[in-house]
Amino acid sequence: MAEQIPCKSLERLGFKRYKCRKCGVTFWSKVPRETCGDAPCEKYRFMEIPAKRFGYDESRKLFLEFFERNGHKVLAPRPVVARWREDLYLTIASIVLFQPHVTSGLVPPPANPLVVAQPCIRLEDIDNVGLTMGRHLTNFIMGGHHAFNYPDKHVYWIDETAEYAFKFFTEYVGIPPEELTFKESWWEGGGNAGPAFEVCAGGLELATLVFMKYEVKDGKYVEMPIKVVDTGYGIERIAWIASKEPTAFHAVYGDLLHKFFDELGVEEPEPKILTAALVEGYSAGSVDELAAAVSRATGASVESVRDVLSKAIEVFSLLDLTKTIALMLSDGVVPSNTGEGYLARLVIRRALRKLKLLGARIDLASLVLMQVDKWSYMYPRMSRMKSYISDVLAVEERKFEEILKAIPSIAKRFARRKPSVDELVELYDSRGIPPDVLAEYLKKTFGIEIEVPRDFYSLVAKRHSRTPLAKLVEKSKLPKEVVDWASRYPPTRMMFHENQYMRSFTARVLGINRNYLILDATAFYPEGGGQLGDKGRICINGDCASVVDTQKVGSVVVHVLDRPLSANEGDFARGEIDWDRRYRLMRHHTATHLLLGALRRILGEHVWQAGAEKTESRARLDVTHYKTPTKDEIDKVEKLVNEIISQRLEVRTSIMDRNEAEEKYGFVLYQGGVPASPKIRVVEIPGWDVEACFGTHVSNVSEVGAFKIVRVEKIADGVVRFEYVAGPAVVDYARSLEDSLSTVSKALGARPSEIVVRAVAISRELKELSEKLKEYRRILKEMAIRDIVSSATRIGSVQLSKYVQSIEDMQLLREIAREATSQRSDLILIAVMPKEDGSFIEISLGREAAKVIDARSILSKLAKIINARGGGKRDHVTAVARVPPSEVIKALDSVIKELT
Repeated sequence: MAEQIPCKSLERLGFKRYKCRKCGVTFWSKVPRETCGDAPCEKYRFMEIPAKRFGYDESRKLFLEFFERNGHKVLAPRPVVARWREDLYLTIASIVLFQPHVTSGLVPPPANPLVVAQPCIRLEDIDNVGLTMGRHLTNFIMGGHHAFNYPDKHVYWIDETAEYAFKFFTEYVGIPPEELTFKESWWEGGGNAGPAFEVCAGGLELATLVFMKYEVKDGKYVEMPIKVVDTGYGIERIAWIASKEPTAFHAVYGDLLHKFFDELGVEEPEPKILTAALVEGYSAGSVDELAAAVSRATGASVESVRDVLSKAIEVFSLLDLTKTIALMLSDGVVPSNTGEGYLARLVIRRALRKLKLLGARIDLASLVLMQVDKWSYMYPRMSRMKSYISDVLAVEERKFEEILKAIPSIAKRFARRKPSVDELVELYDSRGIPPDVLAEYLKKTFGIEIEVPRDFYSLVAKRHSRTPLAKLVEKSKLPKEVVDWASRYPPTRMMFHENQYMRSFTARVLGINRNYLILDATAFYPEGGGQLGDKGRICINGDCASVVDTQKVGSVVVHVLDRPLSANEGDFARGEIDWDRRYRLMRHHTATHLLLGALRRILGEHVWQAGAEKTESRARLDVTHYKTPTKDEIDKVEKLVNEIISQRLEVRTSIMDRNEAEEKYGFVLYQGGVPASPKIRVVEIPGWDVEACFGTHVSNVSEVGAFKIVRVEKIADGVVRFEYVAGPAVVDYARSLEDSLSTVSKALGARPSEIVVRAVAISRELKELSEKLKEYRRILKEMAIRDIVSSATRIGSVQLSKYVQSIEDMQLLREIAREATSQRSDLILIAVMPKEDGSFIEISLGREAAKVIDARSILSKLAKIINARGGGKRDHVTAVARVPPSEVIKALDSVIKELT
């Protein structure tokens, strides 16, 4: 869809509309011109355009200063991880900060108008980074000024936005007015759309000015009541045009670029080569195409250009990737196989692969820490997370090396056929196998050539950039017809939030559907936030039923009864919750907040809640962490939680405006999820933990009582689960341990106080017996092999021997078979051992014997006589038979006669 954009301010400034003779797009210019001013319609010449000279940081500051002077409030940038969004992992644009809550009208903007210099990460162009000399980057600062126009409050729209751009680029950047073009375009993203201007100069797009006026619903454009000015100024590109550097990497990284080239042992290309690569190589899709274009422009040989550019491109790419890694890890991303962790790992492994290609001796962590040192002034969190960044990259580098070692075994499945693109993606997703490494191995080992898509990593990143829809859809435990029925009722007054200690209440009946009851108010907590729904009892007109569960449909609470009650709308209902159960749940819920605070202090700020469940008997908390915690760390966490409990801190709950809460506490608020409401319920343990939380809590941490971690395990790559008990559940846990202790005590024949001493003694005895058993097994094995070899019968060019082992020891039988056929390569050994319901059969052939006969054919003949079942390879099969060894031996005699 395209819309002609009326703009009186551009007309006043002397701009007129033209049509590009190359792309056919309408654009605005102060002077007549044939092309729109954007590449590839116009070759890059922005380096030649007069402009003020300043660097990268000054570009950011100038942008903010200009809009602040023009009435915009400067917002602090948000993290590159979109913690305030459930549907998106990374901050890909400044508008992401306000979608969908502000753009939909649910929440007012934090200021109006506003401006922000927002660090962003987009991985869809990761394969082009370096090749385009900085036109494509995975990380960048988007300068966004935004205005939100409501039906009753107009701020500014197209005219003002275009005039702001003109003034900024001409007055602050110093670009001559005749060099600017405003290219009419169309933009869509995040469920919104609208016409746009692309502001260009000398072939370089410097900003996009979007006039967001539509919501995209079912493929149709529906006009929004709120009209949003959404702009994106490329801070890196502004620095590029102002610095006159040959690439954007020079403009952004300065001295760090030269340090990277030095550390990686790569020679820097001459500026004229890089300029030619930028100007002439716009459409190049590979290093070979780029080298050919530069060669034509400079007269240098293709080979020499390819040699210098191929390595330089890898250095440029590493500069970009390592900064992206620093940004992601410093914002607390833990590399994993899902979500933002998957995307971080993709970038890390892409960087590791490039280091391999360059043959670099420096490790990835050292390069990333150089980025940390350079950018900590802009992103202070980087320096705080330095130790974590170093540790996690060391872990990731070890994992990558293990993946590379696994490639030969994985490649075997493609020894006779080429893997499809889908198979390459699946191998990368499930095993982390870089497709280019697999391609190299297949070509070298099997002579199979496969073509890896040039945009492979971009495709993979795009697949994983958003939360799967299935995860976003809230699944209800209620039948669909009950959900539909409940949705028609007004919100329930939630008395459990007014008084978390309320045990009984009176309310009016709004509706009843079989055993599902809706009241106008309730003290029953509905399941949510990992806390189970309340149970208890409800009486109406003297008739009582048990509440077996409580659920929620939107803001309507549904009580699930054990049987239907006879009731009419307006009847009074008396409810009583199971207080002992609820109070246990409250203790466990508050303990969860205490534990999360302790984990972030002991393990690091990267710890983020990945899931939780609170029951009356125990609770669990899943958190992001890159390795299994040590016993010492677990002990410290447990001790710290109990120390905080003893400090008797108050647990405060309050309802706050969303913007106010975010500004005060930050996005750590959303550890347990992101509520879709203009006001949020905040649960704060002062100085310890604060979260947006729907659940019920004790009013003072001392009520949690004792706290004990009972189990810690790694449940997924990058996710660790903590199981724990609090309050009376600690007593229950201790009692269960006492019962176990008593059972062990009886089994060991020792008093409870002597268990440890007795267990140590038994362990020592078992170790001694194990050593003796090994020796007896060795002796028995030697004797058996001697008998097998000496009793073997020659059949043509092979020797055949049968062996019956009287004791049931599978390991011994297999060792005998393996070593006997290893010593005698012409030996056929048929070994039998008793098992509980019959016999176990092992047929093993030496190397030469396997050339003469197939072990599977021997088993086949044997199976016809005793119905043995099994399988294996030509030189070794195993089988079982439901007959004793004596019957197997008889059958073997018949088989041996047939063989002879």
